[in-house]
Amino acid sequence: MRFMMMLRLDENTAADAPSQDLMEEMGKLLDEMTKAGVLLDTAGLRPTAEGTRVHWSHGKETVTDGPFTEAKEVIGGYAIIQAKSKEEAIEWAKRFVRLHGDEFELTSEIRQIEEPDAQL
Repeated sequence: MRFMMMLRLDENTAADAPSQDLMEEMGKLLDEMTKAGVLLDTAGLRPTAEGTRVHWSHGKETVTDGPFTEAKEVIGGYAIIQAKSKEEAIEWAKRFVRLHGDEFELTSEIRQIEEPDAQL
């Protein structure tokens, strides 16, 4: 089963860049996940100030450039993993968020990726 782990954070209170120590610890965990065949893809995302939203409502399209002031919590990064179960995916997410220590407030949302019907 594939899962997407989205890292949600408050962009206004998040540090501009992770510390060198945190980057090293994340690198070790991501390396472990890669060697275990779990990690398929991961990346951080640029700030919402550089983003654009395309909204569709009742046949009308609206395009809005960031920053998005109404957004309290945003997706700051993601990982796509291959796990045997949702419980395994949750354990990997727990390990990742614990790396951040007490100075961070973040949430990892884990959602299973819909697999195409094998018979199609």
